[in-house]
Amino acid sequence: MAVLPDWMIKEKIKIEPFAECAARQGVISYGVTSYGYDVRVDRHFKVFTNAHCGVVDPKNFDPSSFVDIVADHCLIPPNSFALAETVEYLEIPRDIIAVCVGKSTYARCGIIVNVTPLEPEWRGRVTIEISNTTPLPAKIYAGEGIAQILFLKGAAVCQTSYGDKKGKYQDQKGLTLPFVLGPQTQ
Repeated sequence: MAVLPDWMIKEKIKIEPFAECAARQGVISYGVTSYGYDVRVDRHFKVFTNAHCGVVDPKNFDPSSFVDIVADHCLIPPNSFALAETVEYLEIPRDIIAVCVGKSTYARCGIIVNVTPLEPEWRGRVTIEISNTTPLPAKIYAGEGIAQILFLKGAAVCQTSYGDKKGKYQDQKGLTLPFVLGPQTQ
């Protein structure tokens, strides 16, 4: 595996809209970086709430566990989290896997960003989980950088891609909650 340099990212990865420069005054940075791309968080957030005293069950997730917020910023309650998606739409080539990590500006405030790897031939807007590990509300700014995606080129093209497997989150429309295919279990 080799990390893709900045000049190769624009050439190999479809990112729309694509931003050349990462540094902007008064804004958490986004755009192409030395070996990756800093994605922005969009304006639609699903903030986790325990108002219904539900159980977090990935096989039977209760959508009422979230409050929908559409705004230029989002407050995440203490020790809670929110789901959001990137402004950018991505298409990952068959010979590349992408790993997403949080930005240091947020990490230094106790805000952790989690995304599973973007497998070869995955495409769509990335659903991200933003955890507030602090005892205080945390403010997230829409339209600004939230995470960095690192692109790793395989030595060979993968045998079976996410597209080949018809991955369940392929081409997801809007913020997608967790789900498991097949019969429901308890």
